[in-house]
Amino acid sequence: MRRGMVAALAVLVVAAMVGWGLADVSAQAKPEKVVIGYQDVPNEEIIAKQLGWHEKEMGVKVEWKKFDSGRDVNTAMAGGSIDFGLVGSSPGAAGLATGVPYEIIWIYDVIADNEALVVRKGKGIKEFKDLAGKKVAAPFGSTTHYHLLVAFKVFKLDPKKATILDLQPPDMLAAWLRGDIDAGFVWEPTLIKLVEAGGEILVASKTLADKGFITADVAVARKAFAEKYPDLVSKYVGTLSKAVDYYRQNPAEAAKLQAKEFNLPEAEMARQMKTMIMLNGKEQLDAKYLGTCQKRGAFAKALKDTADFLKAEKRIKDAPALAAFEKGMNPCYLEKAMK
Repeated sequence: MRRGMVAALAVLVVAAMVGWGLADVSAQAKPEKVVIGYQDVPNEEIIAKQLGWHEKEMGVKVEWKKFDSGRDVNTAMAGGSIDFGLVGSSPGAAGLATGVPYEIIWIYDVIADNEALVVRKGKGIKEFKDLAGKKVAAPFGSTTHYHLLVAFKVFKLDPKKATILDLQPPDMLAAWLRGDIDAGFVWEPTLIKLVEAGGEILVASKTLADKGFITADVAVARKAFAEKYPDLVSKYVGTLSKAVDYYRQNPAEAAKLQAKEFNLPEAEMARQMKTMIMLNGKEQLDAKYLGTCQKRGAFAKALKDTADFLKAEKRIKDAPALAAFEKGMNPCYLEKAMK
């Protein structure tokens, strides 16, 4: 009996030790914190940020890092300093083409009237060709920079006839207020500030999208992080889908959250949110967008077309085949979240 009791005790001790070991492994299954790079774009990410949903859903501390453009997010991703980030489809295509170690996991919004080329009143700029001899600003490497270059081609004006300046949104606004520039291609909320300070919209991104040059804001996840914590990535995109549904069901409350983030009137934030198309998770799994794990969607072709254009403009050295963009676009996390 004593031997049996000793044996039983030994089994219990081993089981306890195994249990402690498993508990320890479980405790280490999440990082100490998740770093999210965001931008001043009034979309579902801001709703989730204001409501603290990412922290609650992922169960970890979230550090929020603000960036002025997708180019800066690409740099941070390449350096491994953030885990998730928002980039426009143009810097996203450039990132995949140049080997930035991330994958596209979500489409925050399809850009419609949220981005536009604003020109200064009283400068005689009535048509795009009137930009000849003028100073035009855009954040280089951004979706608005891409659309500015597209516009020069669409409206048949040699870009060398204008002075194109690389200015981030805050610097663009400051230059505009000083009278240093004649036009700027930028997104909300900087866009409306240019309009209010003596500007008018000449060309909206929706006009260029209707001509086949689609742009969007997308979420990227650092590959090393996503491979180590796939469940957190699924929870992240699942929360974003929930935030889109929240916006649709509670537009007034969503506007309040945006107003708190940007310190702007609720009516203005409601207007800005309507200038973009936000899709929930189920809609993004459609063949028109991200597609599924088994078959990637048409958005990969939009990324490829963007990269081809950037290569032709000598903004990037090479544009890989469509397969590279399909591989760089990973809807599997979202598919799991929607199940």
